[in-house]
Amino acid sequence: MLTISNRLIIPRHEIEFNAIRAQGNGGQNVNKVSSAIHLRFDIKRSCLPEFYKERLLAYGDKRITSDGVIIIKAQSFRDQERNKEDALARLKELILAATKVEKTRRATKPTRSSQRKRMDKKNQRSQTKKGRGKVNY
Repeated sequence: MLTISNRLIIPRHEIEFNAIRAQGNGGQNVNKVSSAIHLRFDIKRSCLPEFYKERLLAYGDKRITSDGVIIIKAQSFRDQERNKEDALARLKELILAATKVEKTRRATKPTRSSQRKRMDKKNQRSQTKKGRGKVNY
């Protein structure tokens, strides 16, 4: 089982693992051993609360298909077990990132003194640049 928070636990039977051959460097080991992991997690058929499901389905991530299935490929390590742990950790990060509630931004006006300082700096910069021009005698 995967623990997301104190109240939220995903049972292991809802997460599907497939062992595949890893890509990239690794010599003969890559050709012989299926050490990479494909993790599949169906959001719609999971036991997640509705809030989590809605947020995940609305979350714009390339790992979430249009059918509502999260697909994570883990191939960083040479053994299957560590790749499995890595995939689970990435699934947990994805769920937490999708359900994080962002603080709403309130528009503020710049203070009068900050506006004045900005204009003074612009003026000073302008004078510096004017001083670099051609000199007429």
